[in-house]
Amino acid sequence: MTEVFTYLAEGAEGASTLPLEHGNSPLLPMPYDMVWSAICMLVILLLFWKYVLPKFNAVLDQREESIAGSIARAEAAQAEAKAALEKYNAQLAEGRAEANAIREDARARGKQIIEEAKVQAAEEQNRIIALGEKQLHAERERVVAELRKEMGTNSISLAERLLGAELDDSVKRGGTIDRFLADLDYVAPAGK
Repeated sequence: MTEVFTYLAEGAEGASTLPLEHGNSPLLPMPYDMVWSAICMLVILLLFWKYVLPKFNAVLDQREESIAGSIARAEAAQAEAKAALEKYNAQLAEGRAEANAIREDARARGKQIIEEAKVQAAEEQNRIIALGEKQLHAERERVVAELRKEMGTNSISLAERLLGAELDDSVKRGGTIDRFLADLDYVAPAGK
């Protein structure tokens, strides 16, 4: 390098002595430069190999372990989530089956209640009809007895008018009334 400065300092007067004329090649450095560069390179390579590369490998190994641990934790979490999902789906299916069973039981119970209500309504209807018929029969008997009594007195007074005599005897009255009412019983159905 000093030769280049010297050449530049001399200028044009030393144009005949160029640095390349002495066997110096700009592409190929001097052998001593190559030796010292190789030694420096070997020293740097040894230091790098001895100190830097192990720490770099340790960091890489630590990262690899961390990643492997993260993957293992992720797989464990995924397996746990899958198990929880299966458990949830099983509980959901069980809940649906239970809901269907409860719904079917409620429908069956509803049908049974409807049938019981129909039976009770029919029994109540029959009881009310029987009670109504009983009341109607009792009322009919009362009305018939009342009508017989009134018709009996009316028939006696009519008979007395027709005969022109008074029927004093209660036996005669009773017999006459009974015959008249018996005749009415036979006449009433024939008139219907």
